[in-house]
Amino acid sequence: MAMNSLWKRFQKYYLRYDDLGFSVDISRMRFPDGFLEKMQPKVEQAFAAMRELEAGGIANPDEGRMVGHYWLRNPALAPNDQLRADIVETNARIKQFAAAVHAGQVANEQGKRFGHVLLIGIGGSALGPQFIAEALGSAHDPMDIFFFDNTDPDGFDRVLEKIGGGLAQTLAVVISKSGGTKETRNGMLEAAAGFEKAGLRFPKHAVAVTGVGSELDKVAEKAGWLARFPMHDWVGGRTSVMSAVGLVPAALEGFAIDDFLAGAAAMDAHTRAPERATNAAMLLALMWFYAGDGRGKKDMVILPYKDRLALFSKYLQQLVMESLGKEKDLAGKIVHQGIAVYGNKGSTDQHAYVQQLRDGVPNFFSTFIEARQDRAAGRFEVEDGVTSGDYLQGFLRGTRAALYENERDSITLSIPQVDAFQVGALIALYERAVGFYGSLVNVNAYHQPGVEAGKKAATRILQLQPKVLGQLSATGITADGIAQAIGADPEDVYHVLRHLAANDSSIQAGSEGPGSEKFSRIK
Repeated sequence: MAMNSLWKRFQKYYLRYDDLGFSVDISRMRFPDGFLEKMQPKVEQAFAAMRELEAGGIANPDEGRMVGHYWLRNPALAPNDQLRADIVETNARIKQFAAAVHAGQVANEQGKRFGHVLLIGIGGSALGPQFIAEALGSAHDPMDIFFFDNTDPDGFDRVLEKIGGGLAQTLAVVISKSGGTKETRNGMLEAAAGFEKAGLRFPKHAVAVTGVGSELDKVAEKAGWLARFPMHDWVGGRTSVMSAVGLVPAALEGFAIDDFLAGAAAMDAHTRAPERATNAAMLLALMWFYAGDGRGKKDMVILPYKDRLALFSKYLQQLVMESLGKEKDLAGKIVHQGIAVYGNKGSTDQHAYVQQLRDGVPNFFSTFIEARQDRAAGRFEVEDGVTSGDYLQGFLRGTRAALYENERDSITLSIPQVDAFQVGALIALYERAVGFYGSLVNVNAYHQPGVEAGKKAATRILQLQPKVLGQLSATGITADGIAQAIGADPEDVYHVLRHLAANDSSIQAGSEGPGSEKFSRIK
């Protein structure tokens, strides 16, 4: 394609929102003439489904729930007065609590100010806050933040070691809608043990973000935790960053949460308009559909050319893959839908996997994310008339051109700078794009049956452990022998035995192969 025709194509498929300083360029996606027009009936259906969702329709039929994350940044849209009041009152309480912590009015038992946050959560209850902390954090924040975001004992120990003597001035924020999520419960118990070991009373350092009346809510109320904030029933984990899940840690870190919400509301307003050509979220969804033929045949590679956005691809993995990765469509037909997401930051990717992107398997499309402002401080030249930021821009544009030359498609998003407003706008853009794409391919983007299946399988393995232990004695026995005795799968039993032997010195493992290896327990 000649350069002149690319210039014309760029002008045709470049959309800019001047009030936000945002733009999206789909001109390097090689969709044919007529594609957008052909998709118009599906586009109209997607706009209608989104209107129904925002009006309070039951969008998660598995649990009979509304899906209302869009109301979090514009409470006036909520379908009734009670929901509006819940959002407004919760946000006011969050700001009041953070201000009281920063002022030392809420302090530790010695009257010292809290200087650290330990966030305990999993999945959306940690990914959103992690991304926001990385994107907006600075050395001048009133509080820094640490995370328990797994159930890895060594991971817990490492975080507590990093906090070290600062534990006395650490506020633990425990996030779990039900209070029964095992990873979060384990993190809470491990944190509580760490505080007690340091001679500190955990309830005097603890804040709960949870469903009203949940198991965690009751524990926090009974023990007299410092504060409790609600997780609304109509907000899913992967879209919860603008609820108390994300706003509590963000406010404690000193971020401009009103700007964060305003950025999302502004992007919502643009992407609520039912006009395909001027709706950036719909254009993204249509490009995803084109790239993967509506079946997720190509992966989505996220390439933000800004260190502060390094975790955006990880954040989008959950938002996109958990929302769209579905076995069945809305009609119950088996479709195995989804889009795989991965990414790295530019220009790191120049030295990591751009070689494969340009010359290897063409099983992807890229999204470049540009932040136009290089730094808040003055200009520093690394060469005559050239800054490090000029290099960064050059690498972005050069990589984009190199991919296109080799028939590799890409989208480019641009924002003025990375701040609370722009990060809110980016998140809102992708939340709505995911909702639109779900409609285009006829799947429910707001439930996650596969996650529940994994939890059930994990529970089965954990329930096996005491039965396996009950069969062990000083006389060795094989995994097969135990499996027959308790009616279990011998491979499951074998892995339980190997895990126990690695963590309990009283359990001995043999050195033979899995079928003949004997395990014993010395009491």
